[in-house]
Amino acid sequence: MAIEWSDDILLAQLADEPALSEELGLIGDQLADAEHKPHAVLDFRGVTYVNSSNIAQLLRLRKILGEADRQLRICGVTDEVWSVLMVTGLDKVFHFAPDTMTGLASIQIDADDPAG
Repeated sequence: MAIEWSDDILLAQLADEPALSEELGLIGDQLADAEHKPHAVLDFRGVTYVNSSNIAQLLRLRKILGEADRQLRICGVTDEVWSVLMVTGLDKVFHFAPDTMTGLASIQIDADDPAG
């Protein structure tokens, strides 16, 4: 379920299918339609499996946020999901954090860094 952490950061705690596809789709639609796009932190602790549709949705989120110069962090990735991300090479495409607090902090630090 997506919640607003602050005016500038969207935090979503995700679960397995079928909720995962629905939630990623809603987040993507919300971000695409938003005039002011927030950074996003996706908590994957409750996700044990991702499919090709989920991967496409994540890439869409990355594109939407990247075009708005916003960041996406994926946190709490389980071993099962991590293995899929590594096999597909997406471990090099997305930015990861071990947990939501680290993900939130890394976005805030990067946003405060004039060089980054």
